[in-house]
Amino acid sequence: MTELLWERGYAATSPRDVMARAGVGQGSMYHHFSGKHELAVEALSTVTKDLTGESSLLEGEGSPLERIKRYLSVPRPGTQGCRVGRMTQDPQVVVDAELIAIVAGAFDTMLDRWEQAISDAIAAGELPTTIVPTELARTLAAVIQGGYVLARAKGEQGPMDAAIRGVTSLLDAAQSAVGTDH
Repeated sequence: MTELLWERGYAATSPRDVMARAGVGQGSMYHHFSGKHELAVEALSTVTKDLTGESSLLEGEGSPLERIKRYLSVPRPGTQGCRVGRMTQDPQVVVDAELIAIVAGAFDTMLDRWEQAISDAIAAGELPTTIVPTELARTLAAVIQGGYVLARAKGEQGPMDAAIRGVTSLLDAAQSAVGTDH
């Protein structure tokens, strides 16, 4: 189900598709899950847990700005899109309170980690005090999500990589401005 959610989305995935991909019969699937929705909740919860785990790099070793750059440099398959971000485009996920809450929760976790790392970078004198952590966190998330959209539109990795290089250059410029902010 996790693969099919990424490839097709929730709306375009049927229980029959899941059983065929997993190589199991109807009895096996319905023994563990009451239906497509319960299976999707479990699959999406697993995907978001894995992806929010990656953002723990923002809390790891090194200076705050080094951690931010390390997280930005995590390889992202741009043409495949973000496993979580793509769910915001699925019409059935958006109207399902439980599924969209899982997606929103993953973004909230990631944004909280971004905000903390940015606040730490400001406190460490690596970024100007004029930066608003909540705003920059959302900008960084938007750049990553936009990189996925551009890469998918072009059918190539280049736009994702360029977006990451661009935002890294902006962070470097902001770091250079430390001491000149008022």
